Amino acid sequence: MDITFWHWLILGFTLIAFEVMVPGTFLLWPGVAALLTAVLAYSAPTLPWQADAAVFAVLTVAAALLGRRLYARLHRPVEDEPALNRRAQAFVGSTHTLATPILDGAGRLKLGDTTWKIVGPDLPTGARVRIVGVDGIALKVEESEKQQLQ
Repeated sequence: MDITFWHWLILGFTLIAFEVMVPGTFLLWPGVAALLTAVLAYSAPTLPWQADAAVFAVLTVAAALLGRRLYARLHRPVEDEPALNRRAQAFVGSTHTLATPILDGAGRLKLGDTTWKIVGPDLPTGARVRIVGVDGIALKVEESEKQQLQ
């Protein structure tokens, strides 16, 4: 059996055509490797088909690895909302007034439509607190600097 560059060329275009119909990049890299193998088979027609097949296998792996690296570099996720799935982190740095006191180092603070557990120093109702961190499901608070100056 004699495999010519035409076979590799047809295989390459067929794989790339199927890639258009199938989501992802599963068939793109073997298609590119088949086209490159066609170029090799055209420029060196005396090579046996086994050598062409070995070149195709190596080029498929190389193209997949290079393609993966290129894809990762070009498609880095951009976080326009870095705290989207970390709601508590979005509150760090904000200042609020306590509606209920912090007793024995724990209390509750209503933020938006949710009541959060807070931990910090004992403070009376009406005290201003600044959220300084998150500990599991609790917000860490400290007395606001404005309040400390009074």
